[in-house]
Amino acid sequence: MLDFDLSASQSIPTMSVLRFATFCLFAVMSSLSAASADGQKRAKPNPLFADNSLLEITITAPLSTLMRERSSEEYLMGQLSYDDEESGAVMLDVGIRARGRFRRERDVCSFTPLRLNFKRETTRKTLFTRTDKIKLVTHCRDKSERYAQGVLREYLAYRILNTMTDKSFRVRLLRITYVDSEGKKGDRVNFGFLIEPDDDLVKRLDAKVLDIGSTTIDTLDGRHTNMTSVFQYLIGNTDFSPIQAAEGESCCHNHVLIAPENGALLSIPYDFDMSGFVNAAYAAPNPRFRLRSVRIRLYRGRCANNEYLDNTLQVYRERRQDIYQVVNELVHLTDKTRKQLILYIDDFYATIDSPKRQESRIRKSCI
Repeated sequence: MLDFDLSASQSIPTMSVLRFATFCLFAVMSSLSAASADGQKRAKPNPLFADNSLLEITITAPLSTLMRERSSEEYLMGQLSYDDEESGAVMLDVGIRARGRFRRERDVCSFTPLRLNFKRETTRKTLFTRTDKIKLVTHCRDKSERYAQGVLREYLAYRILNTMTDKSFRVRLLRITYVDSEGKKGDRVNFGFLIEPDDDLVKRLDAKVLDIGSTTIDTLDGRHTNMTSVFQYLIGNTDFSPIQAAEGESCCHNHVLIAPENGALLSIPYDFDMSGFVNAAYAAPNPRFRLRSVRIRLYRGRCANNEYLDNTLQVYRERRQDIYQVVNELVHLTDKTRKQLILYIDDFYATIDSPKRQESRIRKSCI
């Protein structure tokens, strides 16, 4: 706010005072206009994540070379196409490269996860209008129902977290036709999904990404951390840390650390393929936890946040039907997969609704 000393105007010519006041008013209005425009820019949603409908796309690229070399640095040029209800066929040039660590290994996945790189000037007035670089979660192996369902399971994990908090990565489900431009492999069709880019996440939350190696639990928003810790327990995941990075990575392990404009830091989780909810064929529990299977839950929430636990569990009870609805509305699940997921969620609620089980398995198992 500008502070005027009106008494000083006695010694200034009237015209000068008027000009000065006009200038100050113009400056204030310009500042407010810029702030409003900036707020509108931040609030503008990415059309790619505006709804949860299945998006059918085709990716044409030198897939044989891509899957053989699996470079996480060099982009190979390809095209992404889809049909738009209003404008018809849309075809976009896109750079494609491999990404990830574990799933990029040839003996783990025959089809590596991908990163897409769009030219922004060519994406205007399309679903990808605000997209630059974006992660694509792929199916790992061809011609396997379990791997296809695994993609859907991990997609649902993100959707469940979206149900609990908007401070989470949004996702868009895809059915992808892959066309090898080198002609060495036939076309294949598989599910996949896109993960909201970090840039979009921080704009939406009015924050910035922190590129540091680690932090401490007291720097994080306690309510949000407790909410996501219980979520990790719900899906049976132990492959994460909200405060510490894996070697050679930025903080934190399978989390992105962000600093909101106002308030404590937020550690946003991603990558849930090692969870019991997803139950990937290659998933194995961390040996140090001595779990027989990834399906066995182990609470990794922080004792420092137990003060939020009663409220957190109540919110999970209130959102119970919303969580079941997310699972039941995904028509691409097999009956077997849907039943397994519902039973797994049932077991979570049986735990939090039993004072004895809740006490022993969650409250007293904190770290």
